Amino acid sequence: MKKIIFFLIASLLSFPSFAQQDKTPPLELYKTMAEANKANGWVQFREYNGKQWVYFTPLVMLRCRVKEVKYSINSPDLDKIFPLVACHPAMPFSLPTDAGVDAIALTLASNQAEKIAVQITYEDDSQSEIMVFEPCIGVGEATCASIVQ
Repeated sequence: MKKIIFFLIASLLSFPSFAQQDKTPPLELYKTMAEANKANGWVQFREYNGKQWVYFTPLVMLRCRVKEVKYSINSPDLDKIFPLVACHPAMPFSLPTDAGVDAIALTLASNQAEKIAVQITYEDDSQSEIMVFEPCIGVGEATCASIVQ
């Protein structure tokens, strides 16, 4: 009897549950998504409540295949790293329910960032081109970014 119970438990543990299945799309899809989102801004700027918010949301959603997001404010140096929350392979595009606003955004002094340079390093160590974004002009409190030409 003990052998049968052990066998049943071992059998159940050997089959991954729905929540444990890896649903992470292939890396190439993530690279395509990043390229497609580039024109709208890998980062977005917003002036709100006396502060400047810089949202990294498009890149945070790609975190399951992204190793690192480097950025710099008002400089081309890429001297900072935006921390990405851990990927949950069963829900690759969802943030954990306990993720705070710091999981998607920086809060700066009003109008502090005139430009932000960004580069993605993917899980295969390939890197995106360095993109530079600036806040949109005349959009009020709307969230917006433009590529610096």
